[in-house]
Amino acid sequence: MFEQTFKNIDDILWKDSGCSTELDYAEQSSWILFLKWLDDYEKEKETKASLENKTFKPVLDKQYQWSSWAIVKKKNGKVDFNKLLQGPDLKKFVDEKLFPYLSSFRNKAENFDTLEYKIGEIFSELKNKLQDGYTLRDVINEVDNLEFKSSEQKHELSALYEEKIKNMGNAGRNGGEYYTPRPLIKSIIKVINPKVGETVYDGAVGSAGFLVEAFEHMSKSKSLTTSELKKLQTKSFYGAEKKTLAYIIGIMNMILHGIESPNIIHQNTLETNIQEIQNKDRVDVILANPPFGGKEKSNIQGNFPIKTGETAYLFLQHFIKKLKAGGRCGVVIKNTFLSNTDHASIALRKQLLDECNLFAILDLPSGAFLGTGVKTIVLFFEKGKPTKKIWYYQLNVERNMGKSNSLNENDLEDFIQLSKSQKASDNSWSISIDKINNENFDMGVKNPNIVEEIDEREPKDIILEIEELDKKSLEALKNIKKIL
Repeated sequence: MFEQTFKNIDDILWKDSGCSTELDYAEQSSWILFLKWLDDYEKEKETKASLENKTFKPVLDKQYQWSSWAIVKKKNGKVDFNKLLQGPDLKKFVDEKLFPYLSSFRNKAENFDTLEYKIGEIFSELKNKLQDGYTLRDVINEVDNLEFKSSEQKHELSALYEEKIKNMGNAGRNGGEYYTPRPLIKSIIKVINPKVGETVYDGAVGSAGFLVEAFEHMSKSKSLTTSELKKLQTKSFYGAEKKTLAYIIGIMNMILHGIESPNIIHQNTLETNIQEIQNKDRVDVILANPPFGGKEKSNIQGNFPIKTGETAYLFLQHFIKKLKAGGRCGVVIKNTFLSNTDHASIALRKQLLDECNLFAILDLPSGAFLGTGVKTIVLFFEKGKPTKKIWYYQLNVERNMGKSNSLNENDLEDFIQLSKSQKASDNSWSISIDKINNENFDMGVKNPNIVEEIDEREPKDIILEIEELDKKSLEALKNIKKIL
């Protein structure tokens, strides 16, 4: 049923002139989904408080609760159509009353970690793009069919939401920055292996794929006590996201996966001077796919010892500083990082090798990220001791990857298994730090198992073959002319 509801929502949004892309569909359905989730969440809390004879105070004032404006019901549970806002009246209420009220929470909230603050953040920078109040009514009616009560319902909704995010990733241009292939994320997490009790951080959250998959991995790693589960849900996952759309999608994705209090802040991570990061700010695990190719302004570059406009290089400096001693990181970055000859690349490679144990590099094929031919790698490192040896794995997928045959978990199984022992194979090898040039620290991927075939024929034999091919080409042209 939920799958059909999601499809119906997109079909409705498609008809509205205010929504034109998958990104718009995700954004507009997300804020409505969030308010429906909040209503179910509050009702659940109210019921629990009543059973425990405790007082319950809802986050939202009565007139702004879902049951007061979105779907008003009679005492018998049936919809009271006489009290439902419709068309222009509904749009006016949402634009002029609901959004201003919800956005005011940002200034009223006690701190960043509260649900109130997150509500304020989401609705301060979002706006209702739906131009037609009747279309908005149709979307609300569909969303009301969704329930966020049982774990089964949440699981189904989270899977459907993931599919929506994936569709955004396939939408072209800007969509890809919100979606990292889930098989790749899962594989990175299996190698890093975050444990219950550790803190996990992503400074470029996007749709929160790394954090939700880390939550799944950690929650299934052992039988959890009540206190461990609570800590996992509230005090284990942290991150920041610069863009408004990604911020709300990331929060919604975490909520649907069972992380009810996402510790995600809405800010540009790179605006923090890394010299200000203290021990209390450091984390055990970092998992990320930071944006690359961007050019940061000089005031942002001033927050980092190694000055560069390349966004990904600034993030990498931030991650190294943010890790605790013994902390582990799995980060996606462009493969050119390994061999670029500019000062920043060389200095950053030296820092990485000196301060961290870069224990593995995964070389990905060009089609790993849909919609882009950019070649990427994954760096796996542990902070606190210098690198002695690097294990490389070159992923070879013998097919043209596209939307219908994208990267899958089977493709990465051999890498995961070999990463445990770091054995050599046709696709893997190790290099001692002594073999790396200590002036440019070039770590480019050069698989020693691939031997280029050399044509050992005599020059005269090659010339004869060329002449024979020319004759065949001329004969083919003559036949074509006869036919014409």
